[in-house]
Amino acid sequence: MGIFRKSAIETDSDLLTRPVLEEDDGGHDRFSHYVEKDKVVESAVTGKSVRALCGKKWIPSRDPEKYPICPTCKEIHAGLKKGPEDK
Repeated sequence: MGIFRKSAIETDSDLLTRPVLEEDDGGHDRFSHYVEKDKVVESAVTGKSVRALCGKKWIPSRDPEKYPICPTCKEIHAGLKKGPEDK
């Protein structure tokens, strides 16, 4: 007959964990965001979410013309290199 001992040190890493998803406080919902045009079209067809320059991820459903531009997206967009089509 043997003695079974539990490990003296148990850590949280012994458990399976899931990442904590942060909830959006809704502040980003008050703005329109910069997203690649082809991603918006793809979202309209497939229902997939899009990611704005600022990092917000959502499925577009509102008219962006009714909202001011997200200040973070605007700042990032201003810092991007202009392409040949943007002149």
